[in-house]
Amino acid sequence: MKTKDRPEWLDDALFYEIYPQSFMDSNNDGIGDIQGIIKKLDYIKDLGCNAIWLNPCFESPFYDAGYDVTDYYKVAKRYGSNEDLKQLFDQVHKRNMHIILDLVPGHTSVEHEWFKESMKAERNIYTDRYVWTDKVWEPISGYEAIRGYSERNGAAIVNFFSHQPALNYGYYKVRKSWQQPMDAEGPKETLKEMMKIMKFWLDMGCDGFRVDMAGSLVKNDKEGQGNIKLWQQVRSFLIKEYPEAVMISEWGEPDKSLKGGFHMDFLLHFGPSHYNDLFRCKNPYFSSKGKGNCKKFVRKYVENYEKTNKKGLICIPSGNHDMVRLSKNLGKDQQKLAFAFLLSMPGAPFIYYGDEIGMEYNEELPSKEGAYERTGSRTPMQWDDSKNAGFSEADKSMLYLPVNKSAKKVNVKSSLKDPDSLINEIKKLIKLRKKHEALLNNGNIEFINAAYPLCYERYSREESITVVINPADKEESIKVKKGEIIYSLGKGAMIKDGKCTINGKSAVFIKNES
Repeated sequence: MKTKDRPEWLDDALFYEIYPQSFMDSNNDGIGDIQGIIKKLDYIKDLGCNAIWLNPCFESPFYDAGYDVTDYYKVAKRYGSNEDLKQLFDQVHKRNMHIILDLVPGHTSVEHEWFKESMKAERNIYTDRYVWTDKVWEPISGYEAIRGYSERNGAAIVNFFSHQPALNYGYYKVRKSWQQPMDAEGPKETLKEMMKIMKFWLDMGCDGFRVDMAGSLVKNDKEGQGNIKLWQQVRSFLIKEYPEAVMISEWGEPDKSLKGGFHMDFLLHFGPSHYNDLFRCKNPYFSSKGKGNCKKFVRKYVENYEKTNKKGLICIPSGNHDMVRLSKNLGKDQQKLAFAFLLSMPGAPFIYYGDEIGMEYNEELPSKEGAYERTGSRTPMQWDDSKNAGFSEADKSMLYLPVNKSAKKVNVKSSLKDPDSLINEIKKLIKLRKKHEALLNNGNIEFINAAYPLCYERYSREESITVVINPADKEESIKVKKGEIIYSLGKGAMIKDGKCTINGKSAVFIKNES
């Protein structure tokens, strides 16, 4: 049944994130491309994912791996062409899957023609496309700026790196003469152009967007009210013209993003979420040492869950291109337990390419395209034990990044053959998730215990399932409802007299008696 406030396909969407330059090289130039992705669509579908998030693929100088756009309407040459991307959309849909693009609305590259025009002293249609001060000397509190770079008298505020000037969507609270309100012509034209860009790709067959830094567009907006208002305008446009288009935000504050019209909010690894407490800290909760703590994560998750009217539309990724891989802190068995958690939580799960086989994080690599410590999570996908792990036939000196040394042992081909592999456990969990309504994206959740073991109930109108996960290397017990174990990982558990006694490094899903 189609829900009132979001497209039906999102209810059971399970996303696979592709970093295009590292996924599959089809023309042997050492860089992944769109035709390479097309060749591997059946693999993604067989894994159980029915949706794809494609990281930026637009024209760029790649000082920030494509998050510094020079042409929103054109695919970067190294990935192929607009025609290739249209073919990818068609091939994804042919397999009854969906695909969303990475939209970067907050800033462009300094090399974008818009910015070059905005730097000119004489006024033109791009003068107000970016946020400029009146004078080059003016100090700017809270922001870095580009100075002494143009004939125009002023400094341009940047949104992230120093080569990424902020696009002008206006100021929620105007405090300086150069700060334009949201309803000024410049900000209105910027928003109009961004919706035009969205329309261009939606008309071609894109199914929606993951929006980069979604809460950063309107400035002087501490409470997010201006950004909420802006995205509500976008959502109104989409409802009218593209009702099936999905919007997922990189915001980290679902109470704001959902109010702004986003369908789901992407949980951030920084800020107040305590997401890193689970997988990426000195003592992760999912480590077998049993020294972790997930109470702050659960407390914040429940707080956000309540703020979203218990919609549960908070996406928790296995990882992404901005953080170290799961395998840095967790072994194979611990990663299995982490996926038992990730694939039994509300919201659309996101699997970062390679996490399904336990790809390693390479700490020794120098920065590539603005990645810095993130570089080690962006290495080529490990398909098999052949040359360059099956990623490319190019000479290894031409590769975007070197292949991990572990590729001979850790790769898709060998993992699929191993019944005890991480990927085969993930496939099992995905099948179970799709089989049970209570485990789907919009199912409800109630936490029962936030220590060891982690315990929560997922429920819908038709059923309820209790999830018990014990990453620690010792037996634990907890009271549970009567029911039948429908999934067991590790040494499992025993249920007797309303108590679940679960072994160390184990997980069970219990279908509760109605």
